Amino acid sequence: DGTQTFGPEDIFNYIYAIFHSPTYRSRYAEFLKIDFPRVPLTSNPELFWQLAKKGDRLVQLHLMQETGAEISTYPIAGTDIVEKVKYEENNQQIWINSEQYFAQVPPQIWNFYIGGYQVCQKWLKDRKDRKLTNDELTHYQNIISILSETIELMQDIDRLIESCGGFP
Repeated sequence: DGTQTFGPEDIFNYIYAIFHSPTYRSRYAEFLKIDFPRVPLTSNPELFWQLAKKGDRLVQLHLMQETGAEISTYPIAGTDIVEKVKYEENNQQIWINSEQYFAQVPPQIWNFYIGGYQVCQKWLKDRKDRKLTNDELTHYQNIISILSETIELMQDIDRLIESCGGFP
């Protein structure tokens, strides 16, 4: 019921939130390399439900059942062929060829890694020498918005945990 009882999805969402805590990832980095992750449990019901809610949002984003607010643009019409992927940090642009780029992509999104891969770069490099369809262009912009919200949620998760006394 969201206050007194919880189900498997609530526990999963709580765990998903914990695993996306930057503090958790850095604090347990060595253990995560050699063993299964350990889940710190809370006896604080309010913290549990807040983290479960954040975890649920992350799950919805990562399954692309929902997207975040659109933040990037693709301002130049052209061939849409991925020739060479290059990021210009000063202009916050991801170039796919000499004429076309995605604009308004902050460095923290470009530099976001999952499983050892730089997400924004890998997605485009996997499509090298291909013409991107309109659906693929929209999909890539959705990835950018999802990463943006993921980064915000990760910070929110750390703030929530810290406000309740930190990890045990």
